[in-house]
Amino acid sequence: MSLLDQVKKRFARPPEAVRMAVEAAGDPEERVLGWGALTGDEGWLVATSRGLRAVGSHVQSTDVGLLPWHEVGHAKWTPGAGDGRLDVTPLKEVEPGVQARQPVRRYRFTDAGELPAVIRRRVDETVVVSRRSPLPDSGGVLLVARRIPGQAVREWTVVFDDDAQRSDPVAREAAREKLAEVVALDQP
Repeated sequence: MSLLDQVKKRFARPPEAVRMAVEAAGDPEERVLGWGALTGDEGWLVATSRGLRAVGSHVQSTDVGLLPWHEVGHAKWTPGAGDGRLDVTPLKEVEPGVQARQPVRRYRFTDAGELPAVIRRRVDETVVVSRRSPLPDSGGVLLVARRIPGQAVREWTVVFDDDAQRSDPVAREAAREKLAEVVALDQP
């Protein structure tokens, strides 16, 4: 790709369907930061100032649910023969302070543009601290502090390596203690 093509691509406006879908979401502060064209004329994956949105290829498509940046547990870009694949692992709060990994969402692109770099930057900006800690018998937990838009303080959460350990009283107590330790160290 020539330098001129790269400059044009960098300063291109989002497709009309993308702009309309984000506007229809109803948040006047939300801005489009990057987008990638999905294979099979499925539409676009859009990175906004609020999170990730999958936008259908039809202008009338208003099914543009938001995955907020602080709920993206992991995003992995794999370059491919076409333009590549993005695997996103969402997180869901299953009880106060505890998040669980949700099924991976896979997106294939014909043209990802700047989207992988935008996603990496936005997810990295939400994570303040991330520490893996072993549990007594086996497995472990990930203790994560994230910036949440609209909140003055960062939010600490626990993500168990194995969801089954959430129901183990010994593992839960160990995770609670580890979280209390890191939160205490985090206080000014």
